[in-house]
Amino acid sequence: MKQGWEYKRFEACINKTPKPKQVKTEEYNSGTKYPIVSQEDKLISGYYDDESYVFHIDSPVVIFGDHTRVLKYIDFDFVVGADGVKIISPKQELNAKFLLYYLQWYKIPNLGYSRHYKLLKEIQIPLPPKSTQLSIVSELDKINELIRLKKEQLKDYDNLAQSIFYEMFGDPVENEKGWEVSTYSKCFNIGSGGTPSKSVPEYWDNGNIPWIGSNMCQNCIITETDGKFITQEGLNNSSTKYLEVGTVLVALVGATIGKVALLRTPTCTNQNVAFIKANESKDFVPEYVFYNLMGQYEEFMKIGKGDFKMANQAFIKALPILSPPLSLQHLFAQRIEKIEHQKSEVAKAITDLETLLASRMQHWFE
Repeated sequence: MKQGWEYKRFEACINKTPKPKQVKTEEYNSGTKYPIVSQEDKLISGYYDDESYVFHIDSPVVIFGDHTRVLKYIDFDFVVGADGVKIISPKQELNAKFLLYYLQWYKIPNLGYSRHYKLLKEIQIPLPPKSTQLSIVSELDKINELIRLKKEQLKDYDNLAQSIFYEMFGDPVENEKGWEVSTYSKCFNIGSGGTPSKSVPEYWDNGNIPWIGSNMCQNCIITETDGKFITQEGLNNSSTKYLEVGTVLVALVGATIGKVALLRTPTCTNQNVAFIKANESKDFVPEYVFYNLMGQYEEFMKIGKGDFKMANQAFIKALPILSPPLSLQHLFAQRIEKIEHQKSEVAKAITDLETLLASRMQHWFE
């Protein structure tokens, strides 16, 4: 605790707020007028038109996801989306953005899909002078703004890469350039991964073979995995495959269906990921295959009805692939390599800024 700062229990620092009406999830996109704030990571989840649902604010509030622990700073009138959204209205002595940063720093335990708001009641909130709060907020805001700008740079580089692809090869579905068309099944070795039994410790304990799920397929180039490993015994006793650099991956199910990845590091995958061994082809360059498949995302969205969609190997194998000259594909890969180098520099800058942000929050709130 900072010497000279006052501390109060969480509930002593906030105003009581009336329980607002809640919009059902299926109605999130039914309107255009009033923004819907939910537990999702994105700031606004949709729009709603019924004014009787609007929560009017006199000053900024903090939104807390009771199940997800997502925190948001809201300075506009809004509509509450579904259950579990807690509105925290700080008293005049506490700046809402200062409270947001403190709660982001505070390690709220993860109880799974449970009620987390009750845990906030145990927290002691720091109350330095209002001028100090504003100074801290200003400092942290500046760092966050730099992070936001760098992340926008990454999006710009992604858009540039896609623009180059369409300029050189055209739409992979429309084929307005008239390239020869084949199918993935005729051009590549295609398969899917698997999961070693979780009930056999020997398949997982002290493993050193990377293993990933479909969550890693985010229309990205994978240079490192997310920390899951299996053993050689786990690899030998499951349907998963060890995939080399240059393999293209595509998610088959769930929120990431149709999203792709290009391996720059070897790994195994689970059964929800299909692999295309573009690295083994003499007629195609992996970078070209990666962007070609990314351009067919809408074909995945046509699968089935409703929100839940599932693809399979047969679907992947039937997808068309255009066959432009190999020399043109190599030229495209060279341009992508330059863009990826620039992206890595920006990503490093983001990591450094995020480390700085964490350090400054630790300085102020420890």
